[in-house]
Amino acid sequence: MAAKDGDGWALCDRGHQHWGLHGAAGLLAVHHTLDGMPYVLLQKRSWWSHHGGTWGLPGGARDSHEDAVAGALREAMEEAALTADLLRVQGVYIDDHGGWSFHTVIAEAEGLLDAAPANGESTDMRWVAADEVTSKKLHPGFADSWPKIRLALSPLIVVLDVANIIGARAEHGWWKDRAGAANRLLNELLPLASDGLGVAPDGLPELTRWFPRIVAVLEGAAARGADEGPSRPGIMAVVAPGSGDDAIVEAVRDTRPWEKVLVITADRELRERVTALGALVTGPRWLLNQL
Repeated sequence: MAAKDGDGWALCDRGHQHWGLHGAAGLLAVHHTLDGMPYVLLQKRSWWSHHGGTWGLPGGARDSHEDAVAGALREAMEEAALTADLLRVQGVYIDDHGGWSFHTVIAEAEGLLDAAPANGESTDMRWVAADEVTSKKLHPGFADSWPKIRLALSPLIVVLDVANIIGARAEHGWWKDRAGAANRLLNELLPLASDGLGVAPDGLPELTRWFPRIVAVLEGAAARGADEGPSRPGIMAVVAPGSGDDAIVEAVRDTRPWEKVLVITADRELRERVTALGALVTGPRWLLNQL
């Protein structure tokens, strides 16, 4: 394993040549302005590069030891001087050509970050409103992927009805130690928070992996589970001051208009309340299957 060991041309099953012996990855940084319009950071490729003069993403060949996220963030640093601390990865889309694939890593940016060409591979870096992307001369691969990626620019918030999920799980004796059951569930969610969701319920755009923000709402005796165990990055535990259902509805209301919200509950009345606010809903079994 060595840096740049992915540099080189590869032939896909469709008979096309692509740069990247181990595939390639690019970063699609996105920022939503207050009016809800997503802006994406595009790179204009240097004339001498493959498909020179077209607009696409900061990206390139993945090294053999890199996953898609690491490769995309490295390329964004090398080509646009963007650092990972200003970005939050929210999803990955794979354009699979058979034997070769390009991974688009979608990441939420804190703002319209300063970006400029950091090496000779590009001549311009520019934030472009999503509605104006197709007006530019796009790299052919990006042009093919853009219609699907465009649908997945919104961050995903997953709100958990913890009491309902624990009840559906029906662990032996869970009702005697609700805090312990809640603590175990929160700890088991850690891999999903760090590694993402590989299976999305109906109603979400086509991504290979989602990296949602997870909001776990606890109530009553289970609320003590929020204070047990290690720190849980990527999971926000909310203790309901009263009704857990009311706290879940409030969590949905508190999201930004451009965010997609998925509530995990089997409670019929709660499902009606949150869908009226525009949230998607699926049952606890879907989440438990991910664990």
